[in-house]
Amino acid sequence: MGMLSEFLRDESGASAALYALALPALVGMVGIGFDYSRLVSLDTELQNAADQAALAGATQLDQLPGSIARATAQARSLVSNDTRFANDDGAATVGIPEGQIYFYANLADAENGTNPLASDADEQARFIRVQVETRTANYALTPIAGAISDTIDAEAVAGIGSAVCRIPPLMICNPDEPLNNTDPTVDFNANNYIGDGLLVVQQGQWDPGAFGFLDLGLGANGVEEALAWVSPTGNCVPVNGPEVIDVEIEPGLKTSTIDAINTRFDLYDNCPTGGSCPASINSIKDVTHKSDAAGVPNISANKACTFGTNGQTDGWSVPANPYAPTTDAALPATTTPSPMGHPRDVCHSLGPDDNTCGRFGDGFWDRDAYFRSRYGWDSAAWQTNTGFTASGTRPDRPTRYEVYQWEIANKGSVIDGATILGRWTNGTRGNYAQPICSASKGGAPGTTPTSTVADRRRMSVAVINCHAENVRGKSGPYAIRRFIDIFLVEPSLNRPDRTDKKDIYVEIIGESDAGGAGETAGTVIRRDVPFLVK
Repeated sequence: MGMLSEFLRDESGASAALYALALPALVGMVGIGFDYSRLVSLDTELQNAADQAALAGATQLDQLPGSIARATAQARSLVSNDTRFANDDGAATVGIPEGQIYFYANLADAENGTNPLASDADEQARFIRVQVETRTANYALTPIAGAISDTIDAEAVAGIGSAVCRIPPLMICNPDEPLNNTDPTVDFNANNYIGDGLLVVQQGQWDPGAFGFLDLGLGANGVEEALAWVSPTGNCVPVNGPEVIDVEIEPGLKTSTIDAINTRFDLYDNCPTGGSCPASINSIKDVTHKSDAAGVPNISANKACTFGTNGQTDGWSVPANPYAPTTDAALPATTTPSPMGHPRDVCHSLGPDDNTCGRFGDGFWDRDAYFRSRYGWDSAAWQTNTGFTASGTRPDRPTRYEVYQWEIANKGSVIDGATILGRWTNGTRGNYAQPICSASKGGAPGTTPTSTVADRRRMSVAVINCHAENVRGKSGPYAIRRFIDIFLVEPSLNRPDRTDKKDIYVEIIGESDAGGAGETAGTVIRRDVPFLVK
């Protein structure tokens, strides 16, 4: 009895029995923890793959042709993450099955998965949704608790946030917009008009071809500063479509604003304080300046760098023998005007009351008269000396901008007896192809365009459908449809019986590049940043 009693009272082995009873539950808990950890890790892998694929695809959504195809390829090429936690005998990397990349025009559709775009809707695509392939985690220990496997999938939505910065505050009403138009998508293809002169004028109403100024948040003073200064001011404006930007108009013709543009030609009636207003190194224009017997300009007088009239003794003035054709044809070879600036198209050069071609010229400007006047070369000589070829009775090549660039590239060279961008003098008046006022008035002696230095005679200009947008002055906001690049042909001046100061005359270079449009160093800068929505 004693031994039996002691055995019954002995508790030294009770824990082993308890562990034996609890072991199945403990193994189940460990299995759940292990396999749940695998499941969470697999979910993270797949979600990371979806996120990175969506962000990669979003970088291509620039609303240019082929953007959807490029975004699809970019999303697929990036998804090469190793799958460490899927054990379903599938591929070692995460893939995107066919038909599981979608594109949307707006955020609401992208988040809800509604109204996906067609594969060719490049201009509308602003958001991408990516669904990566479903993968399986086969549980290693959890089956003890009654579960065998689980599947995980993942998707991500990303978009492109865009803004346009450093916008020159100059706009024109779409010259191709019909009167009384109500369609805001009417486009203007500047590439169809390369080399053509375009006469843009301020008018009492906003008709096609009328110009105005953009208020980018800094008011009238900001407009003048942005047009004059070498480093334009202004805020970045968000893009909400293919080059569609909401802005306000700064209404009214302001003489001081026109004068600010003219600083690019070495005329200094207005250089706003606080910034630098250098002229282009090629500031060829059709006005002369007082000079001494040696042809040295006299800029000591207070107004020696401003524009006046023929009777003014100092400063810039219209020459006595200007380029002034009376018919829509080249001047006779026996007629040579005073050294010319790059002229308007001939059909735009007949005076304010005799415009034979409307807003657009035909690209025919008097090349023979220009080279004869500036360099003393006849038609055959200038084509030989420059390498340019003009053909046809009304040639449209070379453009004024091409000649301007050639002159800069050959500045100071003596070719066939003429110094490129050299001075011309006649008695006490001189015509100067390189700036003479810029160093003292503009803060620099004249700028030569490079990849990092802006071309002062090239600008990006906003095109607005003024009728469809119902432009009525400053009320806004109004949508910019496109940007075009233009060459400033001449300063805006009141030339008696020839031109009005409210006119701005330009030559069309082409449509602006969305990536960094405008002047050589990029006046219009587009910034695209992809962002993850979910």
